[in-house]
Amino acid sequence: MIEQALRKSSASDRWQDYVIAQRWDAFSAEDHAVWDILFERQVDARGTRIVAPFLDGLDLLHLSKPGIPDLAELNTKLLPKTGWRTVAVPGLVPDHIFFAMLSERVFPIGNFIRTRAQLDYLDEPDCFHDIFGHVPMLSDPEQARLMEHVGKLGLAAIARGHGEIVARIYWYSVEFGLSREDGQVKIYGAGLASSFGEFGVSLDDEAVERRRFSIAEAASTPYENDHMQPLYFISDGASEVAAQICAIDAAARDALAAPPR
Repeated sequence: MIEQALRKSSASDRWQDYVIAQRWDAFSAEDHAVWDILFERQVDARGTRIVAPFLDGLDLLHLSKPGIPDLAELNTKLLPKTGWRTVAVPGLVPDHIFFAMLSERVFPIGNFIRTRAQLDYLDEPDCFHDIFGHVPMLSDPEQARLMEHVGKLGLAAIARGHGEIVARIYWYSVEFGLSREDGQVKIYGAGLASSFGEFGVSLDDEAVERRRFSIAEAASTPYENDHMQPLYFISDGASEVAAQICAIDAAARDALAAPPR
């Protein structure tokens, strides 16, 4: 079903053509059970090791029904806070579609969930990653502006043939960034917030590399998305990384178009 839906929309440049009905009632009892397992253990594991904007926004996910959130109900809580809303999509969407959605404060949610065998790690974003990892941060006005700005930057960069630059900045901050808060290194990125296996690795494993976050270095560092990351960037705070990214204008973006190392 996912492949058919993606083939149907692959020729379109309109993000609206990638949106599908969530059909919450079609999720099985097993699907909802997997969500509940993931949610409970991720909340238990995170403690205070994740940035404050995420913790402040987590209440959005406590809805009237257990299991996978109904996006319609979720949107009634998220939209009044920051003007963001969620929509269901079959799976990963092309970069230009993703950035177009972000530029209009629309966040795509993969309309499937991993299996019990994939609880610790999944190499593609499912609805748990998309909702648990991203939605709490979208309720914070500062992070909401950051995400919209990334969308606009991404569209402009793709138009100039440099889409990979913004994709790398997004990857090393919004998805897999770490951040200092109250003197401690904490989880900032959604990919880490939603991953039981990588959450601890990113903070505690001495074998991985951690560097201070900078726009220039993140933009020039390629990444791979099918395994746990060997490198993480640490910002000086959630507000600081948002300020850095929102300060990127068209001229600065073009200046970042350096060959990858």
